[in-house]
Amino acid sequence: MELDAGGKQSADMADFVVEDLESFVNVELEVDKNSQTSEHSMSVISQALFQNEEEDESDSEDDDDDDDSGTDHFNCARGGTQLQRCERRSGVNSGVPDTFQTSHLLFYERFKAYQDYMLGDCKPSEVKAFTADYLEKVLEPCDWLALWCTDVFDVVVEVRDLDLKDLKACVRLVLPLQCETRGCELSEEAMTALLEATQHRVLLQELHVVYDSSGDFDQTALALEHLRFFYKHIWRQWDEEDEDDDFDYFVRCVEPRLRLYYDILEDRVPAGLVSEYQSLLESCSKVFQQFSSLRSELVSDSDSELDNISMVEGVKLCDQLETLRRKLHIIENPLLRYVLGYRGNNRQQCVQSRGIRCSGVKVVHVVTVSCSGNQLQSLLSDRLLPLSSSEDTQIQFHKDPVSAVDSSHEGDVVLILPGVYSVSSSMFIPDSISVEGFGLPDEVVIEKKNKGDSFVESTGAEVKLSNIKFIQHDAIEGILCVRQGTLNMENCVLQCETTGVIVRTSACLSMTRCDLYGSKGAGVEIYPGSICSLIGNGIHHCKDGILIKDFAHELDVMPSITMENNVIHNNEGYGVILVKPNNGEQQGDAGDSAGPSADPPSSFTTTPTLTASGPAQQESAENNNSTEGGASSSGRKWQFSRQLSRTKETSCVSRADQDLKDHQVFVSVQGNQFRRNGLGDYGTFYY
Repeated sequence: MELDAGGKQSADMADFVVEDLESFVNVELEVDKNSQTSEHSMSVISQALFQNEEEDESDSEDDDDDDDSGTDHFNCARGGTQLQRCERRSGVNSGVPDTFQTSHLLFYERFKAYQDYMLGDCKPSEVKAFTADYLEKVLEPCDWLALWCTDVFDVVVEVRDLDLKDLKACVRLVLPLQCETRGCELSEEAMTALLEATQHRVLLQELHVVYDSSGDFDQTALALEHLRFFYKHIWRQWDEEDEDDDFDYFVRCVEPRLRLYYDILEDRVPAGLVSEYQSLLESCSKVFQQFSSLRSELVSDSDSELDNISMVEGVKLCDQLETLRRKLHIIENPLLRYVLGYRGNNRQQCVQSRGIRCSGVKVVHVVTVSCSGNQLQSLLSDRLLPLSSSEDTQIQFHKDPVSAVDSSHEGDVVLILPGVYSVSSSMFIPDSISVEGFGLPDEVVIEKKNKGDSFVESTGAEVKLSNIKFIQHDAIEGILCVRQGTLNMENCVLQCETTGVIVRTSACLSMTRCDLYGSKGAGVEIYPGSICSLIGNGIHHCKDGILIKDFAHELDVMPSITMENNVIHNNEGYGVILVKPNNGEQQGDAGDSAGPSADPPSSFTTTPTLTASGPAQQESAENNNSTEGGASSSGRKWQFSRQLSRTKETSCVSRADQDLKDHQVFVSVQGNQFRRNGLGDYGTFYY
């Protein structure tokens, strides 16, 4: 998936801009049933993209019975195109004509096109055939102009015939030559020679239909857009390699990848996770190419030493590919992305500790826009005088908490006076400082409104937060993330809107007498290898109260969790849920115990069809058994098997597990109260 540094889609047609924005058709996803205007808008775009239903009363029933492929996207009698024009940025000086604007389709438009018309319920091995059948019904067979777009040039050609078996078109050069080049010179003779070398056949996905206001070519333009988007953002070279090919490709692969694409486009996925996903895609493509090349070189029924060495190397590449595909699937699947998450965020790791000032001076930062005389006198007597007793202490004043924290060095104190402070950027705490609200939490409010990966990010060795209310809006990763070091939080209120508190691997959180609510994910997410102490807190009205995470790609040190005197109530799922792999023994019980209220997670297969994978599977299983035995004896490793079945689908299931409180991850569990949690007090999620 090609995205820019901010997580945005890179434009496939970088040289295009949209003309006549006022004519753009707006579609409201949530349509008021009583609004005739919204219904009319929905019907217009539906007719423009998909099958024209009941437009002609005399023929609609026969058309539906004979052909439900959605090929009749438009009613030619309407007169005029329903699509926008894309104008070349070079304007009147452009050497090529305008094309249709089709790259800004909504999620549901692409979803419906792939599900209802292009792919249906096809298997991975049938994708190309279903696609060819779809294109055969909607593309104009010949005599239409297109812009052949490559990385080097754009040139106008005329389509003379279609070769749908190979998803190509037979074209001829339009004379006189109309082209634009990038970094090269292109003559009519050179282009003619190039077309002859390709036998005048070019890929359909490289063609953009030249704009025509009649509406006759709208279907063709949209069909090519669906084809182009599919092979650029959805299809993977290894999709056909699954040993178990008997599954719905749209449900298993297309829908989650399409949702992830739009989640990234709309800034709903952390930047670090986007970067990790792109890196995994590149690595997986590279390994697959190496494996395919090696597989093609192997001689059938050969016992030569060279082929045996190649076989061993192929098995290694097979295992690498399996691991990479599993990681990709975790990110693509919304449920697994939520329960497993990801390791780190490279963007956040760039915030470095400022350390102690060279002068050795410590600063008390006072945050206020204005204050009364009584407040100032109370602040002076209660906090400033005790903190400023030594000569090497200074006092600085700030208007907002972010600037105060950004100015802090090791050992500084930030005092925030009562008020509501609206901030637009995240708050990063890389040093051991204390941030205190001078008053009750409901009086000292920090509210973040702009989008970002997190609200508060703590990496300092010893950080303290107290007496502050944090209100989160649009943060992607969480209201507070302890990435490393120790964070002590007392008497705070955390009003979440997206996700809650995250405790990363090797980090430590002590959360005492705090109130956390409103998270659409878990209230507290605890990663392997972390230390978390939760004492006297209220965690409520979240998806899950406390989520203890696990990973599939390595053995992780268990977290250490202390839970005492907390009130965990009114959460949608479980009060406390542990994520762990399904090693096969739990699948039957978990499936029976999931209950009707549990969300039915999607099933998936993660293993490609690869030559000579049997020995690798046996060896890997033996290694896993050996490793797990050692982990069991030491009690310091997660208990799970990384090897999935190569022939069966793996299901994600959850079940209530009241014995979870006796798990080794808990150092102390006592005095906690659980009330009205949707699925129960304790639960286990198997994946």
